[in-house]
Amino acid sequence: MWNEKMAARAKCREIDPDALFVQGAAQNRAKLICRGCPVRTQCLAEALDSRIEFGVWGGMTERERRALLRRRKDVVNWYELLTSAERRYEAEQARQDVPGAGAAGAVPPAESETVPASGTVPVHVRDTVPVPSVLRV
Repeated sequence: MWNEKMAARAKCREIDPDALFVQGAAQNRAKLICRGCPVRTQCLAEALDSRIEFGVWGGMTERERRALLRRRKDVVNWYELLTSAERRYEAEQARQDVPGAGAAGAVPPAESETVPASGTVPVHVRDTVPVPSVLRV
């Protein structure tokens, strides 16, 4: 699902790529690069779906991604899971920003936005660090 348009919007396009392929404590600094990136969710999904073994992708290290993949063996399409969760989160935030809209104004997610997992995933990957703690179901 990753494409040139997404890559052109990524925050990391402006830095030395080697900064994302580091070890130890430097990985925490590398993860900060991803914070607030407009394509963080898609980047992480690409790394998980493609089983990318090295580097920081979407704000997660290779160790964090491996642990997540072990915990969530039921997920067959990370792109769909993460982007649908992100859409739901953004819709909920938009409803909360509208005066008078609360639970009564809630709109159920479309069928295509249903999370294909054992439960719901309260996640907005782009602004949440560390990602693994919010993806546990």
